Amino acid sequence: MPLLVHGEVTDPGVDIFDREKVFMDTVLRPLIQRLPKLKVVMEHITTADAVRFVESCKEGFVAATVTPQHLLLNRNSLFQGGLQPHNYCLPVLKREIHRQAIVSAVTSGSKRFFLGTDSAPHEKQNKECPCGCAGIFNSPVALSLYAKVFEEAGALDKLEAFTSFNGPDFYGLPRNTSKIKLSKTPWKVPDSYSFSFGEIVPMSAGQTLEWKPSFD
Repeated sequence: MPLLVHGEVTDPGVDIFDREKVFMDTVLRPLIQRLPKLKVVMEHITTADAVRFVESCKEGFVAATVTPQHLLLNRNSLFQGGLQPHNYCLPVLKREIHRQAIVSAVTSGSKRFFLGTDSAPHEKQNKECPCGCAGIFNSPVALSLYAKVFEEAGALDKLEAFTSFNGPDFYGLPRNTSKIKLSKTPWKVPDSYSFSFGEIVPMSAGQTLEWKPSFD
């Protein structure tokens, strides 16, 4: 049975920007030393420290998922032009040096990293409030944004493995046989999506994205 873990400590005495590293040092590394055959997936990693940790472990036993927001945004995105609640998620966005390290890892072709959106749709009024919910709604734009990252890194040839192969291969599951086609067709992300219970603001709301997915 694999362990899929949000790798952060919750001790209020630990700086929120350090929780991932402290978790690896105090919890995960000792656990792997005790159980070396345990398969572990660190969900939605956010730091260069996590990249180094995953790469230091025996291949086939420790892997990590990565979200679109942690590939494209750094912690400045939380505060530019005022507080940006729709860019607030957990783990929180980190410094630019960490974003760059994660981009380098996923676009390298390493099988240790694969797609994990951690998409979290919260109603607009529950994000834009004094105690806003953590989470970014990225499912409508995730593939378009992953394609943007890989294209900018000159690694479009490695996108399919990251999105479709590395995950099932790590879990020992068959690869999906259905297809999604990405075409260079600009499209504008809606400012919001309306549902019966309210309104949800997606990642990249109002922006024009260059890659558009379609389903065969």
